[in-house]
Amino acid sequence: MAAVDFDQLVQFYQKLLSQDPNPYIPSVYAEFQFLGLSLGIFKPKASHQQEFANSMNSGMSLCLEVENLEDAIAHLTIMGYPPTGDLTLASHGQEIYAYDPAGNRLILHQGLSKVLNL
Repeated sequence: MAAVDFDQLVQFYQKLLSQDPNPYIPSVYAEFQFLGLSLGIFKPKASHQQEFANSMNSGMSLCLEVENLEDAIAHLTIMGYPPTGDLTLASHGQEIYAYDPAGNRLILHQGLSKVLNL
């Protein structure tokens, strides 16, 4: 994921995922590991920053399954990025949308078995 405002996005995911990036190269690259996946954030070189400057309407969505949707909503709200809209019920469970500081959509969802307490 490219981020012109690198520090702000790294801080957001640091708080959201409750972990420090590793590896981390200040103002260049940060990587977060979770559930066998890696989320890499890089700051584009000055010659490429214009390509990424208008990411507010990007087609990227990061889907994150959470144990407790209410807790995740509260966590994002405390961080200053409250979800938008209402909770919706999808085939895979409940979900809600939020946005990171770069305008990338986050889809937070809680599995159907957790919603129904199965």
